[in-house]
Amino acid sequence: QVQLVESGGGLVQAGGSLRLSCTASGSMFSINVMGWYRQAPGKQRELVATATTRGSTNYADSVKGRFTISRDNAKNMVYLQMNSLKPEDTGVYYCNYNYFLIRRYDSWGQGTQVTVSS
Repeated sequence: QVQLVESGGGLVQAGGSLRLSCTASGSMFSINVMGWYRQAPGKQRELVATATTRGSTNYADSVKGRFTISRDNAKNMVYLQMNSLKPEDTGVYYCNYNYFLIRRYDSWGQGTQVTVSS
């Protein structure tokens, strides 16, 4: 089982920036995906951005051009740089680790709150 710990959330004004970090520990599959999901009050959890061990990235349309995901495979860390934040970016941001071996296996962090004030 992989454990994930997030940090970097907080309160920021619209137009501001935040950087989230996630550290993974435990036995990790060599080919995997790490990323960020978020959940706003009353809404379902949604994908924000993901990055594979090989460097491929994927973003939700709503954050393209504003958020950048990166990872440090040597340190088992993934980051999310969030710029030009909007009130609709508010939510709990969860770090995710997953890999496929016949089926998908997921691990989740405890979540970190991001609040963007208007």
